[in-house]
Order: sequence, then C-alpha cells, then structure tokens
Amino acid sequence: MRVLVTGGAGFLGSHLCDRLVDQGNDVVVIDNLQTGSLLNLSHLTGNRKIEFRQSDVINGIEGKFDRIYNLACPASPKHYQHDPIGTARTNFNGVDNMLRLATQCGARILQASTSEVYGDPLVHPQTEEYRGNVNPIGPRACYDEGKRIGETLCFDYGRKHGLEIKVARIFNTYGPRMNPDDGRVVSNFIVQALQNAPITIYGEGNQTRSFCYVDDLIDGFLRLMESPADITGPINLGSPCEFTVQELAETVVEMTGSRSRFEFCDLPTDDPRQRQPDISKAKIQLGWQPVIALRDGLGRTISYFEERLRKHPA
Repeated sequence: MRVLVTGGAGFLGSHLCDRLVDQGNDVVVIDNLQTGSLLNLSHLTGNRKIEFRQSDVINGIEGKFDRIYNLACPASPKHYQHDPIGTARTNFNGVDNMLRLATQCGARILQASTSEVYGDPLVHPQTEEYRGNVNPIGPRACYDEGKRIGETLCFDYGRKHGLEIKVARIFNTYGPRMNPDDGRVVSNFIVQALQNAPITIYGEGNQTRSFCYVDDLIDGFLRLMESPADITGPINLGSPCEFTVQELAETVVEMTGSRSRFEFCDLPTDDPRQRQPDISKAKIQLGWQPVIALRDGLGRTISYFEERLRKHPA
C-alpha cells in the first residue's frame, strides 16, 4: 500500500516507518522537523520504499494514499507549550486537513490521540468511556483540548462522510530515538543519570505513570489500523503496569550505576497525579497487550542514549 505518515521523523513516527517499510509498503513521510529529526530516518537513506517531504500539516498535503497515520504534533509539554497556538492549530487545522485528504483519497486514517484527553483523572484506571478532567484554559490545554477536538473532527468526518477512522489514545511511551532534551520523564532521568547530574523529580515523586515500550505501541497502531472498519476507537494503547515517578528514577539510577542524587522541584500546573490505562478494549478487539517489561525496555533505551551521548555529548 501507499502510506502517509505525518510526524514520521519523530520518535514514534520513525519506528512506525520502519515497520511499514519492512512490510513492503511505499511510505511518504511528512514532518516540519520542529521536534522530529532526519537522524531518526538516517538508516533508511537510499531505500526506495520511503520518501521524505519537509512540510507542515497545517498547510495541507497532496497525494493519493491508501492509509494515513496522523502523528503530527509535539508530544512533550516542553515542546507543545513553546508555541501553544501552533500546537492548537496543528490539532485542529492539521487534523482537518488530513481528514479532508483521507476523504478525497478514500483512505483509512489513524489519528494519534493521547491519554492527555483524560486530564488529571478522577477515575482510575482510565477507560475510554471516561470523559476526562481537563482544564480548558490551562497551560497544557493547547495539547489536551487540541487532541480532544481532533477526536471530535475524526468522528464527525466518520458520521458525515463515511470515512474509515481509527483513534488511538497513547499513554506514556518510551524507547530509542526519544529526543534527549524533550523534557519527558524517561529521557530526562536516563540522560541525567548517565551524566551523573541531579535527577529532577517534580512534586514528591508519588504521581504515577504507566510506561509502554515503543515496539509494543507500534504493534498496537498496526493492529488498530488493519482492524475491521467498525472498530473505530477511541482505544487506549499503553501499559497497564503503574509505577510512581520516584520508582522510575530509582530504577534508572540502579540500572545505569549512576552517582546522581534526587532533586525535588515544584509540580507543574495541571500535571496529572495518576495515569494508567484500562486496556480491556485493546485486548478484546485487537488481541493486543504490551509484552516488553519495563526493565527490558529501559535497558534498550539506556543503551541507545549511551551511544547517542558518546557521539553527540551534551
């Protein structure tokens, strides 16, 4: 098939491109390189199955495709808050443009949504039926509410135009090719530990997250995209294994043999206290659940950052 991957030079997008190319698809990658990097696709240089175009979904894309994976949007608070209006436009105008393109092509489209649509949840673990607890005027709203309106657009296009839509709600994902400076907790802790720098823990470290290794998540994407047309989502994709942020920090320090100490800082505004997916729908409808344990995934991610920091010291 001919497949479009927006945000394809990013962390998740580049891993998705690997899998799609391995399957024999012709892949077109769109990325504005705001947070993505051609380094993530460098191993595919010269491969005729993949084409890169530097562009922005806000400006629209042309072409004929069978499948569209819309992953375009900064995903870490540090980056999406840098240009909040641009983030909001990516999640409205950009999603609208991709849905228009899918309608014109007769393509099936998968929208990468997020667990952030649940906000600081009052229900735990979070099921897809939970409507969330989002601050619509807070500093994270450009992303949280942006992704919520993106889901709205998907379902309205599905109802109005009969478009085949798939909506994935992604929970915390980690692995090789994360940006070492993206401000997310796994990459932060690993880079700080490898440099024996203070480990920055926000709040008291008792807030929880559920960490899914990237290979597992990409498997979920592919299964959702090729599932029967009546399986639209939203569907949670993430690990149901919950850890406190301090437990993660302690594990990273132990696995790296770091001399880092913990440094506690104020918790950011609207930072969720708990985050854990109920993945019952993914298990039943997709036959999917994560298989890579946290320590195994962290080991692979630590090895990646060791190599990257050797080649590109901070």
